[in-house]
Amino acid sequence: MEVVPVRRDKGKDTAVPAPFTPGRPRSPEDLIRVLQAEGIRDRRVLAAFGEVPRARFVPPAAAGQAYLDEPIRIPHGQVTTQPSLIARMVAALGLTGSERVLEVGTGLGFQTAILARLAGQVISVERFPALAAQARANLAAVGLDRVRVVVGDGTLGVPDHAPYQAIVVSAASPRVPSPLVEQLTSGGRLVHPVGPGGREQVTAFHKEAGRLVGDAWLTPAYFVPLVGAHGIRSREGRDEP
Repeated sequence: MEVVPVRRDKGKDTAVPAPFTPGRPRSPEDLIRVLQAEGIRDRRVLAAFGEVPRARFVPPAAAGQAYLDEPIRIPHGQVTTQPSLIARMVAALGLTGSERVLEVGTGLGFQTAILARLAGQVISVERFPALAAQARANLAAVGLDRVRVVVGDGTLGVPDHAPYQAIVVSAASPRVPSPLVEQLTSGGRLVHPVGPGGREQVTAFHKEAGRLVGDAWLTPAYFVPLVGAHGIRSREGRDEP
């Protein structure tokens, strides 16, 4: 498992994109160079980024930003995870190609597509039906068929397809939801932003003797809250979108 150390900027831990060569990045190859500048070394992960055109997984108006190392706003008050953070989280799963992976928080499907290039099967759960539908369309458009996108409460996982050898969560809560721990196989790896939503430590775990054991803090980051029965209550006081 590759663990990327937290960078320090003016004495503070932070995740600040590194400078890039002049000219706006316009292709997956440009994005790979950005990731390498950010310290990403996992060859399989870098290759996956080269195979998935991020421009197909962002709103059309944001296509010009697709190959920058930046999050992009999407409907329902959500944002995509910036590519270097996706790369760190996915690399920490240590995927070899045969795993069944659970992704919590599909968004528009870009991280889902990266996972599909690295694992045997991906089950992704999205809270918002419209985002799930768009993600399915995006994934189909690039020919990825080892993915199933379902609508539901991500804090409950997807027990019908458990167990999972790896789980990655793209939203924050103060603790890992217990159903996700239950659905992770012994020895499996889980990456989760731990915090209330807005300032988190992205943390890598593995499961041992029925419980999670922390392996590393990967990086500080900002995530939307993980809303659900075992997560954070929505602002409207209910868990459904």
